[in-house]
Amino acid sequence: MKRNKNLPLTETVYYILLSLFEPAHGYLIMQKVEELSNDEVKMAAGTLYGAIENLLKLKFIKPVESVDKRRKVYIITQEGKNILLLDCKRMKHIVAITGENLTQEGV
Repeated sequence: MKRNKNLPLTETVYYILLSLFEPAHGYLIMQKVEELSNDEVKMAAGTLYGAIENLLKLKFIKPVESVDKRRKVYIITQEGKNILLLDCKRMKHIVAITGENLTQEGV
């Protein structure tokens, strides 16, 4: 099977996509990423907005209408969900074979 050229996702992008299963604006995305990562991933605004621009180009997210016209709100697309699932499967495989090898070694 041919590997998707967009994989692996960076940890930051993975969490951004996960955070957008419900519509969110920039500051809320940053908060959700911190929450989902157990405060392990903290993003600066520049990092977030650079990632958002890239995710928009890839059509992994899309803008949605916002009540507050000052805030841009985004949501994950089906393509974004597909790439997230592919990366999740990739990581599950890595975890499984690592566990098998560590078990064989008695670790």
